[in-house]
Formats: sequence, structure tokens, C-alpha cells
Amino acid sequence: MEVKLFDSELKVMGVLWREGDVTAKHIAEVLKEEVGWNKNTTYTLIKRCIQKGAIERSEPKFMCHALIPKELVQEAETDELINKIYDGSADKLFAALLGRKKISREQIESLKQMVKDLE
Repeated sequence: MEVKLFDSELKVMGVLWREGDVTAKHIAEVLKEEVGWNKNTTYTLIKRCIQKGAIERSEPKFMCHALIPKELVQEAETDELINKIYDGSADKLFAALLGRKKISREQIESLKQMVKDLE
């Protein structure tokens, strides 16, 4: 099942992925603190996520549960980035990431091991 979530919806999901099942009120409080949204904005986004099948709502107190794992969304978003920006070439994305900042010797060794494990 692939669910396309917008950045604003991902902020709602982020609270659930980070904290587990929580009430809509709690999500609204966290996002008010983190991004300044009012309660109605957050509730609207929660309802959108419910309609998309990303969140399940239960009582009491409008308890919210993430139906899709973070890893599934990360994979879909990464695929979309590779296809949209790097012409479907994961190695171009990899090269761009490596060229952006200095990486430590330990990180280089870790990356080498990841590549080796894929072979």
C-alpha cells in the first residue's frame, strides 16, 4: 500500500512515529510548540491522514495510531527523490550526498561495509 503524504502530514506522522500512540490533543500541543500550528490546523491534518489510511483513530480521547511505518514512507520518498532529481540513478544521489560535506574515516568505513554487504 502506497500512501502519498504531504510535508505537513509528515509532521503529524512524525509525532506518532517518535512517541507512539497519542491523543490528537497531544499531537496538536507538540506541533504548536514545534511549528506554531493552531489546534484546528493540526486536527484537519490528522483527519486527512485518517482519510488516506495513514492513521487510525480510536476512543477514548481521539487516540491516534500510525498505520504505516516510517521506513515505508522513507523508502517511497527516497525513490521519488531519486526519480525526480537524479533521473532514477541512485549512484548520482549517493555521489551528491558524499560531495556535500566532510565525512569521518569511521563513516567512510561504514559506507564501504554497506556497499560490500550489498554485493
